[in-house]
Amino acid sequence: MAFKIRKAVLPVAGLGTRFLPATKSTPKEMLPVVDKPLIQYAVEEAVAAGVEEIIFVTSSSKHSIENHFDHNFELESKLAQKGKKEMLELVHNIKPDSVSCVYVRQPAPLGLGHAVLCAKQLVGNEPFAVLLADDLIYTSSDQPNCLQQMIKVFDKTQGNVLAVEEVPLSDVSKYGIVKLSNAQLAKGEYQEMRGIIEKPQPKDAPSRFASIGRYILLPDVMDYLTTLAPGVSGEVQLVDGIAKSINEHQNVYGYYFDGKKYDCGSKLGYLKATVGFGLRHPETSADFKQFLNDLVNHAS
Repeated sequence: MAFKIRKAVLPVAGLGTRFLPATKSTPKEMLPVVDKPLIQYAVEEAVAAGVEEIIFVTSSSKHSIENHFDHNFELESKLAQKGKKEMLELVHNIKPDSVSCVYVRQPAPLGLGHAVLCAKQLVGNEPFAVLLADDLIYTSSDQPNCLQQMIKVFDKTQGNVLAVEEVPLSDVSKYGIVKLSNAQLAKGEYQEMRGIIEKPQPKDAPSRFASIGRYILLPDVMDYLTTLAPGVSGEVQLVDGIAKSINEHQNVYGYYFDGKKYDCGSKLGYLKATVGFGLRHPETSADFKQFLNDLVNHAS
């Protein structure tokens, strides 16, 4: 029986300590890249891929995320009264009314695996997507977004699908590194995985292909996460649950997505995303490009 990916889990309970003091009162996921918060890019990607229910795994300090995807009647009324139709349309289009948002609390920061496990009852017995807003992925308007690409792989395989990218050997200790059935993998291709290791040292890395913040998972992974002991950093690691899926002979595939990923969990990655998206935005691209050119020429 073929399944459709109807639900997406978005873990947003993290403290965002790498962006303090900005994240003292503002969730990291609400930091803007040009004119949208990070979390909105992730939701838009999921909605464009056909997701009907967004499950936010949140914490007590993340009320602004819930507010962002709810109606603001006072704002909408004032925009309507002033005839600002374009701005009103922007506010209305943050999320289609046909897509529901559900919120569940993660009681303590016990790791990504634990955050996903908090959504177990809401996910139920069906496959689901996981999107990490920290990983902002750009794809051109004439190609499928990352999750859409992954769903095509899922439709063919009906197995777990992880988005991967090739990273320098010096960076493998920052990621979950996958072991593929074949060492070669080109963009737009997928392979069955033979294993995955969380943050290995370079000498222990089975490849240079790193799992990034996009997953399509079968519901069985929840059972594996339930039985896991804390792993790296004393947390329940999603990677360990996936590794157990592989050991239990579940089909798990690594897909080398076609697109550009920005690691917005780091200051440098966030700045790169701001520049990259600023150069592509129709309102800012020309003037921003000129500004950057002037800046570089003046510096040299």
